Parts: sequence; C-alpha cells; structure tokens
Amino acid sequence: MNEIGTANSGSQISMMLLGSGELGKEFTIAAQRLGIYVIAVDRYPNAPAMQVAHQAEVINMQDHFQIKHLIEKLNPTFIVPEIEAISTRTLLELEMNGFNVVPSAKAVHLTMDRQGIRDLAANELNLPTSKFKFIDNYQDYLEGIKKIGIPCVLKPTRSSSGKGQFYIKSSEDIETAWHYAHENSRGKSDAFIIEEFIKFDEEITLLTVKHQDGTSFCQPIGHTQKNGDYQESWQPHDLKENVIKQAQHIAKTITDNLGGHGIFGVELFIKGDEVYFNEVSPRPHDTGLVTLVSQNINQFELHLRAILGLPVPKNISIRTPAASAAILLVGNSNEPSFVGVPDALKVKNSDIKLFGKPFINGQRRMGVALVYDDKIEDAVQRANQCAKKIDLKH
Repeated sequence: MNEIGTANSGSQISMMLLGSGELGKEFTIAAQRLGIYVIAVDRYPNAPAMQVAHQAEVINMQDHFQIKHLIEKLNPTFIVPEIEAISTRTLLELEMNGFNVVPSAKAVHLTMDRQGIRDLAANELNLPTSKFKFIDNYQDYLEGIKKIGIPCVLKPTRSSSGKGQFYIKSSEDIETAWHYAHENSRGKSDAFIIEEFIKFDEEITLLTVKHQDGTSFCQPIGHTQKNGDYQESWQPHDLKENVIKQAQHIAKTITDNLGGHGIFGVELFIKGDEVYFNEVSPRPHDTGLVTLVSQNINQFELHLRAILGLPVPKNISIRTPAASAAILLVGNSNEPSFVGVPDALKVKNSDIKLFGKPFINGQRRMGVALVYDDKIEDAVQRANQCAKKIDLKH
C-alpha cells in the first residue's frame, strides 16, 4: 500500500475488529499510530479495544444477520477477527461478495473448527500430529477413548483459549470430562475431538507472518498452559537448528494453505528432535504479548504491516530476551479495582498492562506482567513474581 489516509476524513482506511479483548486493544493502538480508523465490535460494551477505538458496536457476533447487517452498513476496508466466537460462515459469504477478511475467511473458518484444521493438517498436508478421533455421541466417545488410550485430552471442536478442554488421566475422569466439555464448548456443540496426550518436552508458539514479499518468522516463543489457557511465555526459546527448521516448515505449510496476509500463531509440541503440529490461530496470539518487550516490531505491528502491504523484515529482530506472565485473578465485580501495582513495578525491569476489562465473574485474565533480562530464566521468574503482586481490591 503506497497511500495511507487519515482517520475521520474521506481518505481514511477503516478496520472493523471482531472481538475487542486485550489483543484487539494492542492491535488498535498500533492501527491508531498509523491513522487507521478502527471500529471495535464485541458482545458487551466497554470491552478493552473499544476504549481506544474510534467507534464501538455491540452485537452478537455469532448471529448471521447481526454481523452481516453491521458489516454491510459500515463497509470497512478490512475485517479483522480477534476471537473465534464469530459466525465464520457469514465471513465466507461476505468475502465472496468482495469484503476483505483478514487474513482470509477460509483461515478464520477452518481454525475455529478443530475438525477442519486437524483434517487439513494431518490428512491433506500430511503434517505430524498426535493421534486423534472425532466423536459426536457418548458411545463413540467411549470407543474413542479405547482407541486413543489414556492419558488423552477431550476438546470441543469449536472452542478457544482452552475452554472445555479436559485432560483425562485415568478411567475415573471419563464421565467428568464428558460433562465438562459439553458445558464449556462454544455454542454448546456436540462435536468433540479426543487427542493422544503427547508427553512433549517443550511447547512453543511460532509467530508466522504472511506478507506481500513472502513469509517471515519470529523467534520461537516458549510457553506454559494450564487447562489449555496461557500462563506464561518467554522469547527467545532455545531450540536446535534442525528443530527450528522443522517448525518453520510446518508453520509455512499450514499458513500457505490457509492463505491471506497477517500474523498466525502456530502452536507446536517438541519431543526430542520431533515437532508436532497442535493448533493455529490466524491472528496475534496471547503468548505473543511478550513481543511488546522482546521484539523491535511487536506482533500487533507485524499483523498491521502485513494487512496493509507494508514492508515486513525477513528476519525479525529480538531487542532483548523477555518473559510475560498472565495476571489471572478471581472475583466478582462490575467495577474491578487493583491493588499491588506499586509493588509489582518495583520488580527489576518490569512493566504491567492492565487490560481494562469492565467486569470479572470467576477467574479471568485481567492483565499481563512483562519483564526483560539477559537471562530467560530470570525474566520468567520475575514476570511471575510481578504478576502475583497484583490482586483485586476486596
């Protein structure tokens, strides 16, 4: 793109953000710095990205007619999904009618559906994955458990951020896992995947940028998860050169097929010298919050550059080794207030981002702690130390 207009004028470029959480907020800030007009959309008012966008809209994004009406009415230059809980079939239809979905409607649709993306990865692209079986009733579930074996993992096919995911350690967990997965799936789906539990050595995210000049990779990000939800991440994560090449091959293969321009968060398991594909998100990744500190160009700026057709470096530089830790809090409030911020910022080389989520009901990620250091181990330790100093005012 050779020309970028100015927001609130006849020359503006507009981006409609579908989902307005913490990742959308950082993306909006990046877009604002280039004078892009941002419309933040979510299912509830005053979501984090809405607080920094030009315009906010509240709709049910899983409702075909609501999302179609809003997009046709506002006619954004780009439609930028930030979450999975969207009527992706509507986006497929809108893309066929000339709207620009980022990175592509196919990518958004397939990655929302674990069956679609796993079939693509394992059966069409022949990428290494864990053993798996799709089921839609209790009898097939029991038979699938026997086929895959215990330990294994049960996940809804339509889900995100670990919701509905259950690690089955013994036969005593089978009934509990079934009910838990049903209660926590997106849209209360009856379709599930049983996956072999790979006793992997490491779990990484490889941020992969598809842009007009090809594919660029960020340095590997190590991370830990609990119940499928991100807890901490660090960059760079040290890997053997042959493992990095395998990871990049898998990431490029899957993202080439999905198409479009933008950043993809490719999740991979590492076991010895073997790399297994796990999942892919066609958007900035929660583990990539660490890039706000670690990289010279963070993941949100890279996503924006790729969308706009601006130059993306072939080799994306690390500014400093760094770590992030999620600020996970538990409470019930429609006006959350935080204590411990001064103590958290006393931690060496630390910063915190409070997302501005307007309510909490149970456990929720309310912020992130960021720390840089010459040694990754020290950065991880201090990021967790920093995060644990923040609490809700009771």
